[in-house]
Amino acid sequence: MKQKGALDSPAMAGFGLYIAFWVTACVVALALFLARRERHVISRREYWQFLTEPWKVATFVAGAALITLIAPYTGDPTWDHYDGFFMSVFCYTTAPWVVGVLYRASRREAKVDEIYVAVCAWLFSVSWSYDIYQLWRFGYYPITWLSNLFASSIIYLCAGLFWNLEHVPGRGVIFSFMRAGWPSRSSASSFWRIALWAAVFAIPAVGAILVFML
Repeated sequence: MKQKGALDSPAMAGFGLYIAFWVTACVVALALFLARRERHVISRREYWQFLTEPWKVATFVAGAALITLIAPYTGDPTWDHYDGFFMSVFCYTTAPWVVGVLYRASRREAKVDEIYVAVCAWLFSVSWSYDIYQLWRFGYYPITWLSNLFASSIIYLCAGLFWNLEHVPGRGVIFSFMRAGWPSRSSASSFWRIALWAAVFAIPAVGAILVFML
């Protein structure tokens, strides 16, 4: 049920401007993406093939099922099956790409528009999609928006690194975006070779989920 007068409370003041800001940011990002789709890794067939390695699909399905199923039972009224599911999907489909772009940006190998689009995708995936869904559900901006932004960003970063792990003969375990040819699939993909490192990134993500939900 929508709560009347919630938008007039001091806690909600200024969110109209914030919504206008991020909607504008997203529209600009979409325009930049469509203008030069070939520049953005997420638009390439190789990226989607990269995501469909069996161990990545299996861990996504397991994680998404867990979050989606337990979300309504955490005691947090802002979490339900729907936001649990769509945020899981956004995380899986965009986090490996976004983290890779930011790594390339740190090495001055990414264009400004690539970085901008990737950052907007990050913020939409971890925060803005959640925010607008809660606004639609309850009629006011969620007071949990900031805590969700930080907790979900930790999960998102860990997930992006997790799904970029691979073992390269002669080099050992690396992140896929560190080699030439990313986002193509690794020629020697084996989850068991990266299992220990996978746990390093999975544990903080699971911890963040539990802390936020409890």
